Amino acid sequence: MKRLRIGVIGAGTIAQVEHIPNLVRLKDHFEVVGVADPSKISRDFVAGKYGVRTFEDANALLAEKLDAVVIASPDMLHHEQVMAALARGLHVFCEKPLCYSPAEIAEIAAARDKAGKVVQVGYMKRFDPNYQLALQHLPGKAKTLRYISVEVNDPDAWPFIRHHDHNRGSDIPRDLIDKAVAKQKAQVAKALGGEPDALTHRGFTSALSSALVHDVNAVHGILEKLGIGDGEIVGGQIFAGGDGAQGAVRLLDGQALWNMVHLTVPQLADYKERIALYFDDAMIEIVFPSPYLNHQPTTVTVAKSDGHVLHRTELRGGYEEAFIEEMKGFWRAIVEGEPVRNTPEHAARDMRLLIGLAHHHAKGR
Repeated sequence: MKRLRIGVIGAGTIAQVEHIPNLVRLKDHFEVVGVADPSKISRDFVAGKYGVRTFEDANALLAEKLDAVVIASPDMLHHEQVMAALARGLHVFCEKPLCYSPAEIAEIAAARDKAGKVVQVGYMKRFDPNYQLALQHLPGKAKTLRYISVEVNDPDAWPFIRHHDHNRGSDIPRDLIDKAVAKQKAQVAKALGGEPDALTHRGFTSALSSALVHDVNAVHGILEKLGIGDGEIVGGQIFAGGDGAQGAVRLLDGQALWNMVHLTVPQLADYKERIALYFDDAMIEIVFPSPYLNHQPTTVTVAKSDGHVLHRTELRGGYEEAFIEEMKGFWRAIVEGEPVRNTPEHAARDMRLLIGLAHHHAKGR
Protein backbone atom coordinates (compact mmCIF):
# COMPACT_ATOMS: atom_id res chain seq x y z
CA MET A 1 0.00 0.00 0.00
CA LYS A 2 1.42 3.36 -1.01
CA ARG A 3 1.75 5.76 1.92
CA LEU A 4 1.27 9.44 1.14
CA ARG A 5 3.21 12.18 2.88
CA ILE A 6 0.60 14.69 3.97
CA GLY A 7 0.49 18.02 5.77
CA VAL A 8 -2.38 19.77 7.53
CA ILE A 9 -2.91 23.52 7.31
CA GLY A 10 -5.07 24.77 10.17
CA ALA A 11 -5.31 23.26 13.66
CA GLY A 12 -8.73 24.47 14.75
CA THR A 13 -11.66 22.40 15.97
CA ILE A 14 -12.29 20.35 12.84
CA ALA A 15 -8.59 19.51 12.48
CA GLN A 16 -8.09 18.65 16.16
CA VAL A 17 -11.28 16.64 16.55
CA GLU A 18 -11.37 14.92 13.16
CA HIS A 19 -8.71 15.36 10.51
CA ILE A 20 -5.46 15.04 12.47
CA PRO A 21 -6.49 12.02 14.58
CA ASN A 22 -8.08 10.37 11.55
CA LEU A 23 -4.94 10.79 9.44
CA VAL A 24 -2.81 9.43 12.29
CA ARG A 25 -5.19 6.48 12.56
CA LEU A 26 -4.92 5.84 8.81
CA LYS A 27 -1.17 5.23 9.16
CA ASP A 28 -1.12 2.72 6.32
CA HIS A 29 -2.44 5.41 3.97
CA PHE A 30 -0.80 8.60 5.27
CA GLU A 31 2.29 9.84 7.03
CA VAL A 32 1.55 13.15 8.75
CA VAL A 33 4.61 15.28 8.01
CA GLY A 34 3.42 18.31 9.94
CA VAL A 35 0.66 20.71 10.95
CA ALA A 36 0.72 24.46 10.36
CA ASP A 37 -1.18 27.01 12.45
CA PRO A 38 -0.42 30.55 13.68
CA SER A 39 -1.61 29.65 17.20
CA LYS A 40 1.14 28.39 19.50
CA ILE A 41 -1.52 26.97 21.82
CA SER A 42 -2.91 24.82 19.00
CA ARG A 43 0.54 23.84 17.74
CA ASP A 44 1.68 22.76 21.20
CA PHE A 45 -1.51 20.74 21.69
CA VAL A 46 -1.25 18.73 18.47
CA ALA A 47 2.50 18.24 18.90
CA GLY A 48 2.01 16.92 22.42
CA LYS A 49 -1.03 14.81 21.57
CA TYR A 50 0.09 13.27 18.28
CA GLY A 51 3.85 13.73 18.20
CA VAL A 52 3.77 15.61 14.88
CA ARG A 53 5.97 18.47 13.78
CA THR A 54 4.35 21.88 13.72
CA PHE A 55 4.90 25.03 11.71
CA GLU A 56 3.83 28.58 12.43
CA ASP A 57 3.52 29.43 8.74
CA ALA A 58 1.71 27.41 6.06
CA ASN A 59 4.40 28.14 3.46
CA ALA A 60 7.02 26.53 5.70
CA LEU A 61 4.95 23.35 5.76
CA LEU A 62 4.40 23.47 1.99
CA ALA A 63 8.18 23.64 1.53
CA GLU A 64 8.52 20.19 3.09
CA LYS A 65 8.58 17.03 1.00
CA LEU A 66 4.83 16.33 0.64
CA ASP A 67 2.46 14.45 -1.64
CA ALA A 68 -0.74 16.08 -0.43
CA VAL A 69 -2.18 18.60 1.97
CA VAL A 70 -5.37 18.93 4.02
CA ILE A 71 -6.57 22.52 4.28
CA ALA A 72 -8.67 23.11 7.40
CA SER A 73 -7.95 26.80 7.85
CA PRO A 74 -10.55 29.59 8.06
CA ASP A 75 -12.73 29.80 4.95
CA MET A 76 -11.29 33.03 3.56
CA LEU A 77 -7.81 31.47 3.37
CA HIS A 78 -8.83 28.47 1.29
CA HIS A 79 -8.34 29.96 -2.16
CA GLU A 80 -4.78 31.19 -1.66
CA GLN A 81 -3.69 28.04 0.17
CA VAL A 82 -5.20 25.66 -2.37
CA MET A 83 -3.56 27.59 -5.20
CA ALA A 84 -0.21 27.59 -3.36
CA ALA A 85 -0.41 23.82 -2.81
CA LEU A 86 -1.29 23.12 -6.44
CA ALA A 87 1.57 25.37 -7.58
CA ARG A 88 3.90 23.06 -5.62
CA GLY A 89 2.41 20.00 -7.33
CA LEU A 90 0.45 18.70 -4.34
CA HIS A 91 -2.90 16.95 -4.17
CA VAL A 92 -5.40 18.94 -2.09
CA PHE A 93 -8.21 18.10 0.28
CA CYS A 94 -9.96 21.32 1.33
CA GLU A 95 -12.70 21.76 3.86
CA LYS A 96 -15.98 23.32 2.77
CA PRO A 97 -16.71 25.93 1.58
CA LEU A 98 -13.97 25.63 -1.01
CA CYS A 99 -14.40 29.34 -1.81
CA TYR A 100 -17.21 31.88 -1.59
CA SER A 101 -17.01 32.77 -5.28
CA PRO A 102 -17.57 30.42 -8.24
CA ALA A 103 -14.99 32.51 -10.09
CA GLU A 104 -12.34 31.63 -7.52
CA ILE A 105 -13.41 27.99 -7.66
CA ALA A 106 -12.95 28.10 -11.45
CA GLU A 107 -9.38 29.33 -10.89
CA ILE A 108 -8.76 26.35 -8.63
CA ALA A 109 -10.23 23.94 -11.19
CA ALA A 110 -7.95 25.39 -13.88
CA ALA A 111 -4.90 25.11 -11.62
CA ARG A 112 -5.89 21.54 -10.75
CA ASP A 113 -6.09 20.60 -14.42
CA LYS A 114 -2.76 22.27 -15.18
CA ALA A 115 -1.07 20.45 -12.29
CA GLY A 116 -2.84 17.15 -12.98
CA LYS A 117 -3.65 16.73 -9.30
CA VAL A 118 -6.65 15.75 -7.20
CA VAL A 119 -8.71 18.42 -5.47
CA GLN A 120 -11.40 17.07 -3.14
CA VAL A 121 -13.80 19.18 -1.08
CA GLY A 122 -14.69 18.20 2.49
CA TYR A 123 -18.33 17.18 2.17
CA MET A 124 -18.15 14.08 4.34
CA LYS A 125 -21.88 13.28 4.06
CA ARG A 126 -21.32 11.94 0.55
CA PHE A 127 -19.19 9.21 2.18
CA ASP A 128 -21.73 8.32 4.87
CA PRO A 129 -22.61 4.63 4.26
CA ASN A 130 -26.26 5.27 5.07
CA TYR A 131 -26.50 8.30 2.78
CA GLN A 132 -25.06 6.07 0.06
CA LEU A 133 -27.68 3.44 0.91
CA ALA A 134 -30.43 6.06 0.67
CA LEU A 135 -29.29 6.89 -2.88
CA GLN A 136 -29.74 3.24 -3.79
CA HIS A 137 -33.25 3.03 -2.31
CA LEU A 138 -34.96 6.23 -3.42
CA PRO A 139 -38.65 5.24 -3.48
CA GLY A 140 -39.58 7.26 -6.53
CA LYS A 141 -38.36 8.92 -9.71
CA ALA A 142 -38.10 12.47 -10.97
CA LYS A 143 -41.60 12.31 -12.45
CA THR A 144 -43.12 11.47 -9.03
CA LEU A 145 -41.13 13.87 -6.79
CA ARG A 146 -43.32 16.42 -5.01
CA TYR A 147 -41.31 17.99 -2.18
CA ILE A 148 -37.88 18.06 -0.48
CA SER A 149 -37.53 19.27 3.09
CA VAL A 150 -34.25 20.12 4.84
CA GLU A 151 -34.39 21.10 8.51
CA VAL A 152 -31.36 21.61 10.74
CA ASN A 153 -31.01 22.92 14.28
CA ASP A 154 -27.51 23.08 15.71
CA PRO A 155 -25.95 24.58 18.87
CA ASP A 156 -22.61 24.85 17.03
CA ALA A 157 -20.68 21.83 18.26
CA TRP A 158 -20.11 22.51 21.98
CA PRO A 159 -22.22 19.65 23.41
CA PHE A 160 -20.69 17.15 21.00
CA ILE A 161 -16.96 17.80 21.35
CA ARG A 162 -16.61 17.74 25.16
CA HIS A 163 -15.47 14.13 25.05
CA HIS A 164 -12.83 14.89 22.41
CA ASP A 165 -9.35 16.09 23.36
CA HIS A 166 -9.00 19.57 21.89
CA ASN A 167 -7.51 22.95 22.74
CA ARG A 168 -8.28 25.57 20.16
CA GLY A 169 -5.87 28.48 20.34
CA SER A 170 -6.89 31.95 21.48
CA ASP A 171 -3.49 33.51 20.81
CA ILE A 172 -3.63 34.30 17.09
CA PRO A 173 -2.00 37.70 16.48
CA ARG A 174 -4.47 40.54 16.06
CA ASP A 175 -2.96 41.67 12.77
CA LEU A 176 -3.56 38.23 11.24
CA ILE A 177 -7.18 38.30 12.38
CA ASP A 178 -7.67 41.78 10.92
CA LYS A 179 -6.15 40.72 7.60
CA ALA A 180 -8.40 37.65 7.47
CA VAL A 181 -11.50 39.74 8.22
CA ALA A 182 -10.60 42.17 5.42
CA LYS A 183 -9.92 39.28 3.06
CA GLN A 184 -13.29 37.70 3.85
CA LYS A 185 -15.07 41.01 3.31
CA ALA A 186 -13.49 41.39 -0.13
CA GLN A 187 -14.22 37.78 -1.12
CA VAL A 188 -17.87 38.03 -0.08
CA ALA A 189 -18.28 41.28 -2.01
CA LYS A 190 -16.81 39.56 -5.07
CA ALA A 191 -19.10 36.57 -4.68
CA LEU A 192 -22.26 38.62 -4.16
CA GLY A 193 -21.43 41.31 -6.70
CA GLY A 194 -21.15 44.09 -4.15
CA GLU A 195 -20.62 44.68 -0.45
CA PRO A 196 -23.65 43.35 1.47
CA ASP A 197 -25.17 44.74 4.65
CA ALA A 198 -23.99 43.25 7.94
CA LEU A 199 -26.87 40.78 8.29
CA THR A 200 -26.47 39.42 4.76
CA HIS A 201 -22.71 39.13 5.22
CA ARG A 202 -23.02 37.17 8.45
CA GLY A 203 -25.80 34.95 7.17
CA PHE A 204 -23.96 34.20 3.95
CA THR A 205 -20.67 33.34 5.64
CA SER A 206 -22.21 31.48 8.59
CA ALA A 207 -25.67 29.92 8.23
CA LEU A 208 -25.34 29.45 4.45
CA SER A 209 -21.70 28.85 3.51
CA SER A 210 -20.52 27.24 6.74
CA ALA A 211 -23.60 25.21 7.65
CA LEU A 212 -26.40 24.75 5.11
CA VAL A 213 -23.78 24.14 2.40
CA HIS A 214 -23.48 20.54 3.65
CA ASP A 215 -27.17 19.86 3.08
CA VAL A 216 -27.21 21.66 -0.26
CA ASN A 217 -24.41 19.38 -1.40
CA ALA A 218 -26.19 16.28 -0.06
CA VAL A 219 -29.44 17.20 -1.83
CA HIS A 220 -27.56 17.96 -5.03
CA GLY A 221 -26.23 14.41 -4.84
CA ILE A 222 -29.80 13.11 -4.57
CA LEU A 223 -30.98 15.30 -7.45
CA GLU A 224 -28.12 13.97 -9.59
CA LYS A 225 -29.26 10.44 -8.83
CA LEU A 226 -32.81 11.35 -9.87
CA GLY A 227 -31.61 13.16 -12.99
CA ILE A 228 -32.99 16.53 -11.85
CA GLY A 229 -31.15 19.71 -12.76
CA ASP A 230 -30.97 23.08 -11.07
CA GLY A 231 -34.23 24.77 -10.21
CA GLU A 232 -35.45 28.32 -9.76
CA ILE A 233 -34.90 30.10 -6.44
CA VAL A 234 -38.26 31.38 -5.20
CA GLY A 235 -37.43 32.16 -1.58
CA GLY A 236 -34.52 33.12 0.59
CA GLN A 237 -34.31 34.66 4.04
CA ILE A 238 -31.53 35.28 6.55
CA PHE A 239 -32.82 35.71 10.09
CA ALA A 240 -31.91 35.41 13.79
CA GLY A 241 -29.05 37.85 13.34
CA GLY A 242 -27.45 35.65 10.69
CA ASP A 243 -27.72 32.44 12.73
CA GLY A 244 -30.60 31.27 10.56
CA ALA A 245 -31.13 30.93 6.83
CA GLN A 246 -34.00 29.65 4.72
CA GLY A 247 -34.34 28.97 1.03
CA ALA A 248 -36.89 27.62 -1.41
CA VAL A 249 -36.18 26.23 -4.89
CA ARG A 250 -38.80 25.44 -7.51
CA LEU A 251 -37.94 22.15 -9.23
CA LEU A 252 -39.19 20.46 -12.40
CA ASP A 253 -41.08 23.55 -13.62
CA GLY A 254 -43.12 23.70 -10.45
CA GLN A 255 -43.86 20.00 -10.04
CA ALA A 256 -41.81 19.98 -6.85
CA LEU A 257 -40.45 22.37 -4.23
CA TRP A 258 -37.24 22.15 -2.20
CA ASN A 259 -37.40 24.02 1.09
CA MET A 260 -34.40 24.29 3.40
CA VAL A 261 -33.68 25.92 6.74
CA HIS A 262 -30.71 25.97 9.12
CA LEU A 263 -30.79 27.57 12.56
CA THR A 264 -28.14 27.81 15.24
CA VAL A 265 -29.84 27.49 18.63
CA PRO A 266 -26.84 28.50 20.76
CA GLN A 267 -27.98 27.39 24.21
CA LEU A 268 -29.86 24.19 23.30
CA ALA A 269 -27.78 21.02 23.59
CA ASP A 270 -29.60 19.33 20.73
CA TYR A 271 -28.84 18.62 17.09
CA LYS A 272 -31.22 17.55 14.35
CA GLU A 273 -30.45 17.35 10.64
CA ARG A 274 -33.20 15.94 8.49
CA ILE A 275 -33.60 15.56 4.74
CA ALA A 276 -36.96 14.19 3.59
CA LEU A 277 -38.17 13.56 0.05
CA TYR A 278 -41.84 13.07 -0.71
CA PHE A 279 -42.96 11.27 -3.85
CA ASP A 280 -46.49 10.53 -5.12
CA ASP A 281 -46.75 7.37 -3.07
CA ALA A 282 -43.73 7.25 -0.76
CA MET A 283 -41.35 9.18 1.47
CA ILE A 284 -37.70 8.73 2.41
CA GLU A 285 -36.22 10.43 5.45
CA ILE A 286 -32.50 10.78 6.19
CA VAL A 287 -31.60 11.93 9.71
CA PHE A 288 -27.96 12.72 10.44
CA PRO A 289 -26.46 12.84 13.95
CA SER A 290 -24.07 15.61 14.92
CA PRO A 291 -20.99 15.05 12.76
CA TYR A 292 -18.76 15.11 15.83
CA LEU A 293 -20.49 12.02 17.27
CA ASN A 294 -18.35 9.52 15.42
CA HIS A 295 -19.78 6.18 14.32
CA GLN A 296 -23.32 7.21 15.24
CA PRO A 297 -25.43 5.86 12.38
CA THR A 298 -27.44 8.09 10.11
CA THR A 299 -30.99 6.75 10.05
CA VAL A 300 -32.76 6.17 6.76
CA THR A 301 -36.47 5.41 6.78
CA VAL A 302 -38.65 4.63 3.77
CA ALA A 303 -42.43 4.94 4.19
CA LYS A 304 -44.95 3.39 1.79
CA SER A 305 -48.56 2.33 2.14
CA ASP A 306 -50.68 -0.54 0.96
CA GLY A 307 -54.12 1.00 1.09
CA HIS A 308 -54.69 1.99 4.71
CA VAL A 309 -51.70 0.00 5.90
CA LEU A 310 -48.54 2.09 6.35
CA HIS A 311 -45.16 0.37 6.09
CA ARG A 312 -41.95 1.89 7.45
CA THR A 313 -38.62 0.31 6.58
CA GLU A 314 -35.39 1.37 8.28
CA LEU A 315 -32.24 0.97 6.22
CA ARG A 316 -28.75 0.67 7.69
CA GLY A 317 -25.63 0.24 5.63
CA GLY A 318 -22.95 0.30 8.31
CA TYR A 319 -21.18 2.22 11.03
CA GLU A 320 -18.21 3.49 9.08
CA GLU A 321 -17.27 7.05 10.00
CA ALA A 322 -17.84 9.50 7.17
CA PHE A 323 -14.85 11.69 8.10
CA ILE A 324 -12.57 8.66 7.85
CA GLU A 325 -14.18 7.36 4.68
CA GLU A 326 -13.67 10.68 2.90
CA MET A 327 -9.94 10.50 3.66
CA LYS A 328 -9.83 6.96 2.31
CA GLY A 329 -11.63 8.26 -0.77
CA PHE A 330 -9.03 11.02 -1.12
CA TRP A 331 -6.26 8.40 -0.94
CA ARG A 332 -7.96 6.18 -3.52
CA ALA A 333 -8.45 9.10 -5.90
CA ILE A 334 -4.70 9.84 -5.73
CA VAL A 335 -3.27 6.32 -5.66
CA GLU A 336 -5.86 4.24 -7.52
CA GLY A 337 -7.37 6.85 -9.82
CA GLU A 338 -10.86 6.52 -8.37
CA PRO A 339 -13.14 9.37 -9.49
CA VAL A 340 -13.21 12.25 -7.03
CA ARG A 341 -16.54 12.25 -5.24
CA ASN A 342 -16.59 15.95 -4.26
CA THR A 343 -15.00 18.09 -6.96
CA PRO A 344 -14.55 21.85 -7.26
CA GLU A 345 -17.31 21.74 -9.86
CA HIS A 346 -19.67 20.32 -7.22
CA ALA A 347 -18.61 23.09 -4.83
CA ALA A 348 -19.28 25.74 -7.49
CA ARG A 349 -22.82 24.41 -8.00
CA ASP A 350 -23.45 24.57 -4.26
CA MET A 351 -22.11 28.10 -3.95
CA ARG A 352 -24.15 29.39 -6.90
CA LEU A 353 -27.29 28.29 -5.09
CA LEU A 354 -26.22 29.85 -1.77
CA ILE A 355 -25.32 33.09 -3.53
CA GLY A 356 -28.78 33.07 -5.10
CA LEU A 357 -30.39 32.64 -1.69
CA ALA A 358 -28.41 35.55 -0.30
CA HIS A 359 -29.45 37.70 -3.28
CA HIS A 360 -33.10 36.77 -2.78
CA HIS A 361 -32.84 37.77 0.88
CA ALA A 362 -31.12 41.08 0.06
CA LYS A 363 -33.72 42.03 -2.56
CA GLY A 364 -36.49 41.59 -0.02
CA ARG A 365 -34.95 43.92 2.52
